[in-house]
Amino acid sequence: MNKETLAAMQYPIGRFTTPKIISDTDIMEWIIELEALPEDLASLVAPLSDTQLNTPYRPEGWTIRQVIHHLADSHFNSYIRFKWALTEDLPTIKPYDEKQWSILFDARTAPISLSLNGLSAVHAKMVFLLKGLSPSDLERTYIHPDGETVYSIKETIGRYAWHGKHHYTHIKNALVREGWL
Repeated sequence: MNKETLAAMQYPIGRFTTPKIISDTDIMEWIIELEALPEDLASLVAPLSDTQLNTPYRPEGWTIRQVIHHLADSHFNSYIRFKWALTEDLPTIKPYDEKQWSILFDARTAPISLSLNGLSAVHAKMVFLLKGLSPSDLERTYIHPDGETVYSIKETIGRYAWHGKHHYTHIKNALVREGWL
């Protein structure tokens, strides 16, 4: 497989880019995407067998099961990042090693229902929180220690809407490639 094909499989919707100006419409659309993700994902993966769940979404990639567990882990972290940014002045968040988390026993073997239920719960809380934020809340920021990057809440909403769509598309493309969809 050539590098271009592998890159297209790795970033099927492209990389996230922050709009120069984030509009109220952008934020509203991103929140709608976050709200829909748990149900959309559950519908997509519900019929899959263990063998299918243990299939990598691309060569040298995580299995579909690992992607589902990663989404829940990542979005739990995002909810905490929102809370830190809303309650502390420019907090430095704690990153996590997603690659190491993906090879832990639970990510490799746990029933996907655990992460689908968790994702549904955390998204319900996250969406409720995000819908109630004021314009000044959306401007609050946190520091990511990888490169000392500062992110605003409004940018982070877009980043996680993209992240959900990114991994949903990984799974959907794998199902299409395998002839399961």
